[in-house]
Amino acid sequence: MRRLCFLSLLALSSCMVGPDYHKPAMQVPAAYKTEPGWVKAAPDAAGPKGEWWTAFNDPLLDKLEAQVAVNNATVKADYYAYMQATALVREAQGSFFPTIGLSGNATRASGSSSGSSTSSSGFINAGPSNSGTFEGSVSWAPDIWGKIRRQVEENSANAQVSAADLANATLSLQATLAQDYVDLRTQDATIALYKQTVAAYQRSLQITENQLAAGTATPADVITARTQLEGAQSQLIAAGAARAQYEHAIAVLIGQMPENLSIPPGQQIPDVPVAPVGVPSTLLQRRPDIAAAERAMEAQNAAIGVAVGAYYPDLTLSALGGYSADPISNLFNVSSSLWSLGAAASENLFEGGIRSASVTAAKDAYYQAVENYRGTVLAAFQSVENDLSNLKIYAAQAQVQNRAVADAARAVQIALNEYQAGTQAYTAVVTAQVTLLQDQQSALTIQQQRLLAAVGLYQDLGGGFTAASLPSKAQLQAGLPFMQ
Repeated sequence: MRRLCFLSLLALSSCMVGPDYHKPAMQVPAAYKTEPGWVKAAPDAAGPKGEWWTAFNDPLLDKLEAQVAVNNATVKADYYAYMQATALVREAQGSFFPTIGLSGNATRASGSSSGSSTSSSGFINAGPSNSGTFEGSVSWAPDIWGKIRRQVEENSANAQVSAADLANATLSLQATLAQDYVDLRTQDATIALYKQTVAAYQRSLQITENQLAAGTATPADVITARTQLEGAQSQLIAAGAARAQYEHAIAVLIGQMPENLSIPPGQQIPDVPVAPVGVPSTLLQRRPDIAAAERAMEAQNAAIGVAVGAYYPDLTLSALGGYSADPISNLFNVSSSLWSLGAAASENLFEGGIRSASVTAAKDAYYQAVENYRGTVLAAFQSVENDLSNLKIYAAQAQVQNRAVADAARAVQIALNEYQAGTQAYTAVVTAQVTLLQDQQSALTIQQQRLLAAVGLYQDLGGGFTAASLPSKAQLQAGLPFMQ
């Protein structure tokens, strides 16, 4: 017993095999490449906070986004993947404890023995007898070299990877819903534009028919006006089909059948929010994909320790106690008791290089995880820079395009007035109207791109996620749920 206690203390105080984890340093820029004016907050206050989509000031979008984390099938699947990872942590922890077993049996049997009397065969028929055993056993493999602790460390880090993946999947789907909602509202605005255009072309057709009746226009003018109207009507119908697809996509994202969701028409979102980006160094703590890549490095680092642990011998302590008696009525007498204590050690002396290959593979997997982490960080900065430059460029383009729309609208009115006055051919009216429609469509597209870039910026800044929100190892080992 003293020896068992000594080994327990040794297991708890001994060093663990394999390297300890140290997070590799990443060089990050002091500021983003885009103009410094984009840095609108101090590092501790920068970035989206929680429900980032509320910055778009759309109550229906707020309502839809809230259902993603609750009803989306992909998010639920990732949640159960996380729960499976936490169960593996507890499974690895179970190796710290001894295995305790109980067994018992009872037997009733009859037999014969040789003797000098009775039967013609020369054997005495013995009556039936009862025998039985009742035993308890304890077996324990103390974690002297820290192999189990490395396994728990690896599983805990993998569970944190799973938690970060869950947060990243949730953010990605929330961003996808916001993008689909922007596209849907852009289609609503496009449908409204086509309705307005159809109405304008109907007025133009009426004017040409009146001019034809007055003898100041040709039948070709009427045919041209009618053809232009019918083309606009066709575009109006096609826009409705695209809108339906976005509505169906939103329904699936919130875990509903497409036929159960109907979104009433609305205007395109007028304002483009811009998240305060803060300084670049904060990005490393604010993106769930970076957190997942960083936790994967620790998991692979711990896996090296698990592989190194194979070089060390396994020690198992065992104890057995119980009773064995024949007849069974004497089973629990002191004279029937039995016990044993034992220790066993095992070590493979030659395995043909299997262990060294396993350690090499574990190290290579760690180096791979380091490069994946570096790549994830670089891609994150690229995405943020793209979002910032897009927002800046689209904002400048929108100002020019809005002026183009205003000029095109004036050109249409002038062409109509000149046509009615007989000083201009109807082809000038058609050209002006086509130019106006194209400019209006471009304006809608630019606004759509600005909104999508804003959604992308919120997503690329982490959507309010912080690495500190991941479950700690203590929480994982206690089996506590992960609350995003």
